[in-house]
Amino acid sequence: MRPAIALLRHVVKSAALLAAVGAALPAQSVLDRSPNLSGDWIGLPGTLYFTFVHRFTASAAPERKVTNTPTFVFAAPLTSLALIGATYGTNSTLASRFPNEHEYFARLAPLRQRDGAPVDAGVQLAFNDAARGTDAELGVGRSFGPLRVLGAGRALRRPDAAGYRYAVAGASVLRIGSYIALSGDVGTATQRTEGERVAWSGALQLQLPLTPHTLSIQATNVGTTTLQGSARGDKEVRYGFEFTIPLTLRRYLHRKTAPSPDSTVAHQYASAGGQIVHVRIQGLAFRMSGSAITAGATVEWTNDDPVAHTVTATDGSFQSPLIEPGRSWRYTFAKPGTYTFSCTPHPFMRGVIVVS
Repeated sequence: MRPAIALLRHVVKSAALLAAVGAALPAQSVLDRSPNLSGDWIGLPGTLYFTFVHRFTASAAPERKVTNTPTFVFAAPLTSLALIGATYGTNSTLASRFPNEHEYFARLAPLRQRDGAPVDAGVQLAFNDAARGTDAELGVGRSFGPLRVLGAGRALRRPDAAGYRYAVAGASVLRIGSYIALSGDVGTATQRTEGERVAWSGALQLQLPLTPHTLSIQATNVGTTTLQGSARGDKEVRYGFEFTIPLTLRRYLHRKTAPSPDSTVAHQYASAGGQIVHVRIQGLAFRMSGSAITAGATVEWTNDDPVAHTVTATDGSFQSPLIEPGRSWRYTFAKPGTYTFSCTPHPFMRGVIVVS
């Protein structure tokens, strides 16, 4: 057990160091946030998120007892701009004689950099039963190529006295390709209580290829991931992991009949090269605004999901390679007909193009 813990320490310390270097340098996914700073992350509509956060500590010699303190997060986006959820921390130090805590939260992200705003911005309101009050966070983020920088300000209800105290935090996330990111964050309350220290974390974050699941291997000095808990550091370093399980409702509730031309939607426009139809791949679905095109038109599929997809014709007339997140693929339809297609790794994803 000791060699495994030592190896884990080297991995997460390296991740934290590299993320700090990334912060000095001049596709919304779980890989766009850090362990203790969720920022403006919302997720995809039609998806339920279930997250296990397990953090481990080891006592001193000779016992070296390993203790696991899990936190569970349940969340569901209401729209592309709003998220609701609940966090259950099984081992909280927030309030005396209150061994765990529950946080019920709602998050709204009205500004998006991808929609032309200068930054991503979000606000979160949460009720924490251990603190017996409401907490709030204002978070901002901005991407500079593969580097994403996050910042947050928090108002936290005092669990042991009347009124509020305030905290600030910052983070950087460095994407290394489509499936790997390094992240680190640091935060502190403006008035720390006795024994409380600056909160920090570092993580190596992985997107499991061809799945929406993520795994984060991390180190931190905080116990829970609530707004209150992630702002309170202590002298104890915790090593562990976070595993996120998105459940795409479309995968389990989709119709088994072939899609009809009227069941999809589309943005079309004419260009110098002819008619172009744009199809967005988002939320494990092909999203169009009308499926009828004329012969000679080109369809472009753009992958806005955090996982790779294909566009595969049912009759074998066309087949894309794996379309990585953020990439596009085009096909020109020369002959009239009705063409149904699906994604090979995710066969429940289906669409149709009608060529006249």
